[in-house]
Amino acid sequence: MQKSDKKGKLLNGVNSPADIKKLSVPKLKSLAEEIRQFILGSVSKTGGHLASNLGVVELTLALHYVFDFKEDKLLWDVGHQCYTHKIITG
Repeated sequence: MQKSDKKGKLLNGVNSPADIKKLSVPKLKSLAEEIRQFILGSVSKTGGHLASNLGVVELTLALHYVFDFKEDKLLWDVGHQCYTHKIITG
């Protein structure tokens, strides 16, 4: 998922996880919706795991909002739940 494929005003403004920490809670909710729409669009074109990714959008945003993954570690138990993480981190 390349940066040029991203849609949505907030999502286009996210260039790194540090950008997540700058958002207010209402903007985080809007970002979650933009990410959901992006995942739906991407998966409908290329295929992939949909439900598992839609179910962890808020969780992933919350983790990036609270933790610093330059220092902290994040381990996903399956790769098909980490689309949001990949979108945020590039």
